[in-house]
Amino acid sequence: MIVEYYRPKDVSETLEIIKNPKIKMVLMGGGTAINRFSSESFAVVDLQDAGLNSLHEKGRILEIGATVTLQTLYENDNIPLNLKTSIYRERAQNLRQVATVAGTLVSSNGRSPFATAMLALDAALSLKPDDETISLGDLFPLREEILGSKLITKVAIPLNVQLAYEYVARTPADIPIVCASVAKWPSGRTRVVLGGFGDAPILALDGPESGGEEISAADAYRHAGDDWASAEYRQEMAKILVNRCLSKLEISK
Repeated sequence: MIVEYYRPKDVSETLEIIKNPKIKMVLMGGGTAINRFSSESFAVVDLQDAGLNSLHEKGRILEIGATVTLQTLYENDNIPLNLKTSIYRERAQNLRQVATVAGTLVSSNGRSPFATAMLALDAALSLKPDDETISLGDLFPLREEILGSKLITKVAIPLNVQLAYEYVARTPADIPIVCASVAKWPSGRTRVVLGGFGDAPILALDGPESGGEEISAADAYRHAGDDWASAEYRQEMAKILVNRCLSKLEISK
């Protein structure tokens, strides 16, 4: 239940509100995940006017404001095509128009296409008030502990990286049972991330060069069984999807 509501006008005011919370504070961009807290009392800090909705290119890095919507990012011409695919698979268009980048990442679970692709890109998050940067992979297992009274101001992704995304689902409109995203840097660095299971996507491989992607994918999902699919099924599909991603990247060279 919402018991307090704030709508700060900038980052400084936002930090002042959240620095000494007396009750649970929920930072809201688009509000699409707010119903997760309906069983407890909490205060909402609405970030719509906080000035966190800009997109900036700095060399080979795209800096995405925390409250940039998924639809705005989807319409950006400079992001990788397969990141667009993951955004399209994440939400229907009406929800993409309100769901924010940071909010989607913070509230996502392992079945999120967008979080899977962003983890493959090794997305980095900037936090206030200490001006620290944390990788998305480090955030996922300790979201509440790390964020606390901190504010995500932007998310940065590289623009000089090849990205592929593949998935399998029960229906074309359903969330994935298994999905895979592979990113390759000009240096040869390769990251393989699997989605479709658990509390967050899984980093299966991050190496200085390509090789061993399919084996790493199968090994990462050896215990990935639930009501949706067995671990054996996910292992086999992970290998197939990673292979498809690698084929995509080879064709796009």
